[in-house]
Formats: sequence, structure tokens, C-alpha cells
Amino acid sequence: MNKVNSLKNPRGKRLVVIIFAIVAVLAGGGYYFYSSSQSKIQKVPYSEFYSAVENDLVVSAKIKGDKIEYVDTSNVHYITQNPQSPYFMEFLLRCDVDVTVEKDFSDIISIILDVIFYGFFITVIVFVFRKFIGPNSFKVMHKTGVKFDDIVGMDNLKRDMKQIMEIMKAPAEYAKRGIRMPKGILLEGEPGNGKTLFAKALAGEAKINFIPAKATDFESMFMAIGPMKVKLLFKKARRRAPCIVFIDEFDGIGTVRNYSGSAIETENTRIVTALLNELDGFEPTNGVLVIAATNSIKALDPALIRPGRFDARISVPYPDENARIKLVEMYTRGKSPADECTPAELAKMFSGFSCAKIESVLNRAALIASQEGRMEFTISDVKAAEKES
Repeated sequence: MNKVNSLKNPRGKRLVVIIFAIVAVLAGGGYYFYSSSQSKIQKVPYSEFYSAVENDLVVSAKIKGDKIEYVDTSNVHYITQNPQSPYFMEFLLRCDVDVTVEKDFSDIISIILDVIFYGFFITVIVFVFRKFIGPNSFKVMHKTGVKFDDIVGMDNLKRDMKQIMEIMKAPAEYAKRGIRMPKGILLEGEPGNGKTLFAKALAGEAKINFIPAKATDFESMFMAIGPMKVKLLFKKARRRAPCIVFIDEFDGIGTVRNYSGSAIETENTRIVTALLNELDGFEPTNGVLVIAATNSIKALDPALIRPGRFDARISVPYPDENARIKLVEMYTRGKSPADECTPAELAKMFSGFSCAKIESVLNRAALIASQEGRMEFTISDVKAAEKES
């Protein structure tokens, strides 16, 4: 705003005019003196210059692009054309001529363009490097905002995790009793059953740091970036201990190694090897717990999931009837189910449904009722929503 006002101000306009006038005078003066100096130099054909060099009559020569300025033994200045020959410089030096090369305007522009190009290229490389393996590749969540009370069901799993939470808070104390914290927990189950939510709840309940990651975070168009990201993830986890590292879609990066020689398989092998090295590098008291979630444990490399790396394998099943009743009660808050849509009745309909599917069907049922101008959704709406899901 101030710059705009200064240009509108008469004083600002005068200042701009004065600056332009000074620049124009300096440029004009420089061009005049350059032209006058050039006019005092005699122009001769290249053949005459060549003969003078052969006869040792040339003292010095200055090469300026397509022109050559030289001084003879009588201290007279001449100018001639530059033959642009690859042997021309050698010819002058053999004849004991003092040669200097002066960059002309086109050479300077070429250098500037080269600098701009390489600067842009380096900037792109740095940007890509920071984008793919920069320090902010994996975010550390100090508070997940999720507790065990927010998870319906999984009571046995919650009970088993309480002891692990205590070990994570004071690993050194338990180490004195010969008890080490598990290095890893493998959660297996169908999508939508709450594996990610459970990992967040464990970190929230223990009040420790949480670093989420997924298989796609380790994928890259550049080779060897995946293993570097694995090292970065665990290096950050060690600095933030006590900490939980959660890797979702684990079967996307921990698949059985295949030595076929293809680029994709080679990169996958490197990622698995990096994971093995990081898991084996854990100390009993470092306070880092790895939780990996997968839909298919059979697809994982056996060396990766053996005891000592992932000490616990926990299956996350579909919610049972009691859990489904609680889920229906939770997901119908704020909605208007008809009297026939009791939690018990809906729980029977949702047998074999994941937590995410139950929420989706109920949301779709409420939307169907709203589209028909009704506030309450019915069993028919739920059945229609189930067919669409």
C-alpha cells in the first residue's frame, strides 16, 4: 500500500524520473565513450593481421567474441575479424603474442543462463529430496485424542495392553526384573475393524508419542528412497521415545522377498532388509514399540514377523453381538431411527459387519430417509443401504 501511495505522490514520481534520467545518461555516456574509443582503432583485414603475426610485428592481442583487437610493435591499435578457428590461439602463442580473451555480451548471457539453469536444477533436486525424505516425512503426534473408552469391544486386547503400557513408561525398571518390552505387535484383521483406532488409543492411554505411517509413505519413483525412509522413521522414533510406531497396510511393504531382479522387487527387498535391520537394532530399554496392521499375514516375509521382531500376533475380529449393540448406539447418536430400529434388532442385521461398515450403512439409511423427506429411518432403509454398501 505504501509503495502504491508513493508512486501516486508527486515527490515519488519526480524521484522515479530522476533515477531513470541518471541511468539513461550513464548508459548513453558509456556507449558514447565506447563508440569513440572504437572509432579510433584502425580496422584491417584478417590477412594483414596474419602476416603481421608471422613477421613478429604483433605485441599483444585481445579476443572479443568475433573481433580481435591487437597492438603492433609501433604501439598502434588495430581491429580485425576473429576466424573462430580451434588452432588460432595456439598460432598466436607460438608466435609469442600476449593473448587475452574477453567475454562479450553473448558469452555473459550464456553464463547467466547456465547459472540460472543449474540453480533451478539444484533447487528442484533439493525440493524433491526434502519432499520425499525430509525431516517432516513422518509427523509425531504428541496427543492422539483417543482412549480405550472410545473403542467398542476388544476387551481382551485392552487388558493385554495395560501391562505393555506400564513397561513403555518405565522400561528400565522392568529390565531390572528381566522383563523386556515386546519389540512389535502385529494386528491382523479385515479392513474397518479398528486396528488404526486401537493403536491410537494405546498411545493416548499411555500418554506417549505416536508416529503413524502407511505402506504408501515408503513408495517412491526413485530407487533406494524407501529404505532411507525406513531409517528416518525409526531414527525419529528413538529420539521421541517412549513412542509407538504404527505402520498401516504392512503387507504393502513387508511382502515376501523375491529375487527376480526387477526394479520393483529389488526395492521391496531393500525395504524389508531395512526393516529387519531396524527391528534387530532395538535395545530392550529404548521405549519404542512397533505396531503393524495387515489384512493378510500370509503375504508377509517370514523373517520379518518371527518372534523377537514381532512378539505378539493379535487377530482383530469382527465385533460380536454385544459390541455391535454398542456400536449401533454410538453411530445412531444425532440420527432419528424409527422405533423398530432398536440396537438389538440392528445388531442382529449387522452380523459379520466391520465397525466401519456398520457406521456407513447407518449413515446411508439416514440419508435415504432424508431424500424421501422423512426424519426417521426404518428397517427398510437399513436394508436398502446394506445392499448399496
